[in-house]
Amino acid sequence: MTPWLFGAVLVLCGVAAIAVVVHLVRDEIPSDRTFILLGLVELALLIQLVVGIVALATTDRDVTGVLFVSYLIGVAAAPPIGAFWSLAERSRGGTAVLLLAMLTVAALEVRLWDIWGGAGA
Repeated sequence: MTPWLFGAVLVLCGVAAIAVVVHLVRDEIPSDRTFILLGLVELALLIQLVVGIVALATTDRDVTGVLFVSYLIGVAAAPPIGAFWSLAERSRGGTAVLLLAMLTVAALEVRLWDIWGGAGA
């Protein structure tokens, strides 16, 4: 795990969350730009998944591998689930699901960083 990738994911997640909050305040459904931003977050998470697995395979840190990989997969699953739910529910509630997905990504990222640092289990 690299700090720059961790930071990039959190920044993209924050920008996406702000965009979703703007849609919530305006009582609008998410625009295509919002879904493109979510796609960028997902791309960063997929890169993090690959980099994380490679880093786990080449590290001598005391990291619980199953826990670490499960968090990598779980955090990568949150944006698509939120996006599909939001597309199925084209209302303010569906937009709120996107915000919840971005908050979930941020929370899982912080926990992932703790696990990588040795605070697993």
